[in-house]
Amino acid sequence: MTSINQWQSLAVDLGGDQARVDTILSNTSTDAHDYEPTTADIARISRADLVIVNGAGIDDWAAKAAETGQARLVDISKASGHKAGDNPHLWFSSQSRRAAAKAVHEAYRQLRPGRGTDFDKAYQDWQGRQARLDDLIAKARKQTQGRHYAATESAAYYLCHDLGMEDLTPEGYLRAAANESEPSPEDLVAFRHLLASSQLDMLVLNTQEVNRTSKDLAIEARKAHVPVFEVSEQRPDKYRNLEDWISALVQQVPGAKA
Repeated sequence: MTSINQWQSLAVDLGGDQARVDTILSNTSTDAHDYEPTTADIARISRADLVIVNGAGIDDWAAKAAETGQARLVDISKASGHKAGDNPHLWFSSQSRRAAAKAVHEAYRQLRPGRGTDFDKAYQDWQGRQARLDDLIAKARKQTQGRHYAATESAAYYLCHDLGMEDLTPEGYLRAAANESEPSPEDLVAFRHLLASSQLDMLVLNTQEVNRTSKDLAIEARKAHVPVFEVSEQRPDKYRNLEDWISALVQQVPGAKA
């Protein structure tokens, strides 16, 4: 069982025909931060052999539910060296994806040691796909290294970091967005000045966290001829796995000619 669909495909790919993987949140319109699990959700988690959670504060509800059963728990934030309070959008980080795959692979082998060879083959196949994605990111980084961006919300932080980009989002706005509170008038003035300053190469718009403020900032960005890069937090259904989705996003980043 995975809490969010960002990690579902990884669990499927690493488990092969030895694992049946289900996920609680698969709808891209659902915000994992605010989700309240149902009794049925908790029952599904408690029956699982393995529960994979993102951690870093995004899905504490799933980790708590896992404590009610006998499931082995993989917390990806801990596996990748992160903690509560860190940016939780770990699926966009190459380092975190590799740490997650290693932890899930080891969990599968421990749960079904007699099928270790099958799991090792699936892990090697996954590593090959991730290596190809890393190559794509490296090629794009040659174009995006040192470019500047601002974001209406920090979903794509790790992706932009892997691409060598610098975040110029005003600090006050960043704090407000992280705390899910309204930015102050001063924060918005600073953001609008930034959009008009010709310093930015793109504005990142989280399409799952759209509100009046983010819509207005996107409108102002386009008026200032700042490209708007749209990204969701959860993997859209049209992409088979995490690697396909992130590969597509890399090629959509303004200025990235991977």
